[in-house]
Amino acid sequence: AAASAAAPGSGEDGRRGGAPEQQESGRGEPKTLWGSREPRPPVAGPGQPSPQQRTETLGFYESDRGRKKKRSPSDISLLRFISAELTRGYFLEHNEAKYTERRERVYTCLRIPKELEKLMFFGIFSCLDAFLYVFTLLPLRVFLAMFRFITLPCYGLRDRRLLQPAQVCDVLKGVILVICYFMMHYVDYSMMYHLIRGQSVIKLYIIYNMLEVADRLLSSFGQDILDALYWTATEPKERKRAHIGVIPHFFMAVLYVFAHAIFIMVQATTLNVAFNSHNKSLLTIMMSNNFVEIKGSVFKKFEKNNLFQMSNSDIKERFTNYVLLLIVCLRNMEQFSWNPDHLWVLFPDVCMVVASEIVVDIVKHAFITKFNDITADVYSEYRASLAFDLVSSRQKNAYTDYSDSVSRRMGFIPLPLAVLLIRVVTSSIKVQGVLAYVCVVLFYCGLMSLKVLNSIVLLGKSCQYVKEAKMEEKLFNPVLTATPGKPAGKQQSMFKSAQGISTDENGSTSVTNQPVHQKENTPSLLVTSNSDQFLTTPDGEEKDISQDSSELKHRSSKKDLLEIDRFTICGNRID
Repeated sequence: AAASAAAPGSGEDGRRGGAPEQQESGRGEPKTLWGSREPRPPVAGPGQPSPQQRTETLGFYESDRGRKKKRSPSDISLLRFISAELTRGYFLEHNEAKYTERRERVYTCLRIPKELEKLMFFGIFSCLDAFLYVFTLLPLRVFLAMFRFITLPCYGLRDRRLLQPAQVCDVLKGVILVICYFMMHYVDYSMMYHLIRGQSVIKLYIIYNMLEVADRLLSSFGQDILDALYWTATEPKERKRAHIGVIPHFFMAVLYVFAHAIFIMVQATTLNVAFNSHNKSLLTIMMSNNFVEIKGSVFKKFEKNNLFQMSNSDIKERFTNYVLLLIVCLRNMEQFSWNPDHLWVLFPDVCMVVASEIVVDIVKHAFITKFNDITADVYSEYRASLAFDLVSSRQKNAYTDYSDSVSRRMGFIPLPLAVLLIRVVTSSIKVQGVLAYVCVVLFYCGLMSLKVLNSIVLLGKSCQYVKEAKMEEKLFNPVLTATPGKPAGKQQSMFKSAQGISTDENGSTSVTNQPVHQKENTPSLLVTSNSDQFLTTPDGEEKDISQDSSELKHRSSKKDLLEIDRFTICGNRID
């Protein structure tokens, strides 16, 4: 009985004590924040993962999706969403490399104006040196060459050549300059001015754009014509004749210089009409043409070589614009009887043209370097390459004059521009009387002093830039010239270790050796054969050449900074 009495009591107590546990465990979920009880962590079922193993997706556990009971509306509220948006945070240091790269791009854009203007400053004075050479040293060199030719019978023929190759080139330049100057007298500047002034603004805008394109095309092809003339006139006579003769090349050169001078004259006349227009609308449209250049250049892929060509083109264009502005000022001052007050009237327009050109160049180069991940230090390499040309042209074994080197590098040919400037100056300024001739002599002495001073400063700065770039050994090491019809990339790579040419991480050389004229007793480094291969190539390397021959058919060798001459029109890829 006692046992039976205890059993129900214990059962009731068990039911009473166990019921709350069953009720709490049967609820499934802990009470909400408004409940009186503390929430308990959910107990994982036999087929459910533990809370530590659950994966969270957009703030909800994967296991919560299977729950039958819906979440209460108070759990998803607008206030909680706004609170989460206001208090959520993030750490930029989690992507440190990305933001560091963005900051470096900003610093690069800020450095572009300084580095670009350094290059422009050096390049403009290089063009000025080549331009002053035509007015100062070239007449003296022609006089010395003619004096040698006249007095040659007095000393006897010590050499088979009547004149040295450099003297022959100087005489040809002088004769072309004189002939084209007299041909320019048949062109009436006043008639051309009134003919252009009578056209509409849109026509003048189109004409000016066409003249710019023609100037680039003539500059690109003109130096080839002059080089062909110089080489044809100085080529050793022992070789087999493979040209049409010196006289046809000479007439081609005269025709080119005269045509190019006419195009530049029309361009200067159009700019003069824009300056003298009453509403300045034409000048504004012509200046807006510079900003159109940004659209055509910024969104193209550029490499270092392409950017170097564009920089040389900008240097040449800026210097040419300075000479055109000088011609415009001379013509306007002549029309106003050299009144100094009219010069201040032209001064704002001149400053506006120059400022727009500088701004366009800075913006264009800043975004090109940004989009193509090019550092601002590349402009120091460009400056060192231009300095290398100047230093190498002063050596005894130089193969060209510095003025011709500038023409090939930048596309700036001083002869047509010099013909036009001489024509404008002689027609604008009348020389009469002894005092006027004394002033002309003094002016010539001033130009000579400016030329000598500019050359000395340029040579000193060039030596400094070459030393900073560590390019001194390249002035004395001979370079291997490429076999005709084959690129020089593979040939130069086979001898890089012997020449000490340094390469960067991408495998492309930063600079190359300057071609040096070899002496007659020096053995030739290249032997031309029917197979167009080196006879001195080891057997192990012949296999490499045969393997790479198929690749060379599909890709050309990469040109380096010192191999780039002139400039392309549309900024196409070189390699």
